[in-house]
Amino acid sequence: MNADSRPRRSVLYMPAANDRALEKAKTIPADAIIFDLEDAVAPDAKPQARIKAADAVRSGAYGNRELTVRCNALGTPWGAEDIALAGAAAPAAVVIPKVESVETLYEVSARLDAVQAPAGLAIWPMIETPEALYNVREIARHPRVAVLVMGTNDLAKELHAPIVPGRHPLTAHLATALLAARSAGKMILDGVYNDVKDADGFAAECRQSMEMGFDGKTLIHPSQVDPANATWAPSDEEVDHATRVIAAYDEAVADGRGVATVDGRMIENLHVENARRVLATAAAIRA
Repeated sequence: MNADSRPRRSVLYMPAANDRALEKAKTIPADAIIFDLEDAVAPDAKPQARIKAADAVRSGAYGNRELTVRCNALGTPWGAEDIALAGAAAPAAVVIPKVESVETLYEVSARLDAVQAPAGLAIWPMIETPEALYNVREIARHPRVAVLVMGTNDLAKELHAPIVPGRHPLTAHLATALLAARSAGKMILDGVYNDVKDADGFAAECRQSMEMGFDGKTLIHPSQVDPANATWAPSDEEVDHATRVIAAYDEAVADGRGVATVDGRMIENLHVENARRVLATAAAIRA
């Protein structure tokens, strides 16, 4: 299962126990929703939240948004039932926290098969511990994995590292996971930004994430959706440039030339591949 071209610029956590949040999620322009059964739900509310998440997935009320469910980890009292009910509801993916080895993914996959979940139901493992980073290449290559999700808060805690502007304590580890995702042909989402009132800080972190190569960002508040969408959407200028790059290169090839120039810069095949990716992203967003 290779990474598809579906946009995942903005992936919003919504607490599945909160009826108001579930209703609001129907109108928020996020590319994807994670109905959260883990951190956002108190222990005594988890059984009911599990049912609400499954009902939301089945409802057909969320338009073209990609719907996923974050289950509790298998080592918790709730994890197995979360996976069973979510799998039977058939979301696009189950998000599994604290994945540290590929063996966990095989167990999750077997549990999905046991409830006759669709074969195409993906797993999004969360990478949020040092052990996960040591094993991230194997995790990314599991056939059911479509997207890696960075859990930067937990990773920082495990590393005893502060979360600071620019995230220099984490950038090497983010890059390690990014390399694993790209090596396996999978997508990868950056972790959350905690200060929902700091719009400038959020915008800067989105820019850093996009420039590193992440496909989008997980979010904790609806106000973060539009800035994330804007960061990962090709601009009109980028679309125009990509179109001209492809046209110029095609013309050069037809004329028997190996290279072309656009705006005074040499264009080779690698630039054409980048241009095609820009146009594919723009088309996926329009769709």
